[in-house]
Amino acid sequence: MNHLPFQLDPDDATPLYEQIKRQLKELIISDALPPGALLPSIRTLAEQLKVSVITTRRVYQDLEVEGWLRSEQGRGTFVRDRDEDEVAEERMQLARGTLRAAVERCLRLGLTPEQIDVLIAELLRE
Repeated sequence: MNHLPFQLDPDDATPLYEQIKRQLKELIISDALPPGALLPSIRTLAEQLKVSVITTRRVYQDLEVEGWLRSEQGRGTFVRDRDEDEVAEERMQLARGTLRAAVERCLRLGLTPEQIDVLIAELLRE
């Protein structure tokens, strides 16, 4: 895969490293990057995202240690095959984190828990 669809937000308090790592995991979990998919080189991804090579190297290394990626000397970095239960658990953790951030933002905006419940119910019906 030559170009990965990342949406980095420099105004987000979340470090770019964490944004890249989270989005790469989401691509793997959603099967947009299926097992065996070849990822861009560390340097290519850094250029694409306009971040340092150190940042992309750290993302790849961390995801390899966590079992999401595998590197082959001279061939590249690939998405590793994962147990479906592990993928489902990670999917739920990512979804929980996303919802937690949205709820916290709604609370900062002054919405009550009841208003947030109504809003979520409306969004689910759309």
